[in-house]
Amino acid sequence: MTGREAGGDAELKKELDATLHARRELGEEYESALVDSFLEKVEQRVDGAVDRRVRRQLAEQQMVVARGSRSPQGATDSWGERFGFGIVSLVLAVPLSAIGGGVAQLSGLLVAWVGIVGVNVVQAARVTPNFFGRRGGKSDSDWED
Repeated sequence: MTGREAGGDAELKKELDATLHARRELGEEYESALVDSFLEKVEQRVDGAVDRRVRRQLAEQQMVVARGSRSPQGATDSWGERFGFGIVSLVLAVPLSAIGGGVAQLSGLLVAWVGIVGVNVVQAARVTPNFFGRRGGKSDSDWED
């Protein structure tokens, strides 16, 4: 917990104590107004914390882009991800094959495997640039002659 969060918790505790004290003094007829006021303060604190986190994450992403690296969302082309996807695909192929073959015999088995292969092709195309396009050769850049 950071100092700012600890300070925010202490301030909110003081606000809650003050709200409860005011409720005891003013009575139940002011309870709803006091609760609304306290919740508004909590909402402002949460909004401020979320805003700070979003600004920090955007700044980090802008730094990554400014350095010429891939953005964190696009940095998924790893050997581990490809290997894991392949293993999961093979593990799921067994029950899908059994269900497809059991329900619709050969046509069900073919449909199951077309789906399995299709999902793997889409995954390969997602993580491999130019999967369906040309490999190597001329660059697509407008800056090169």
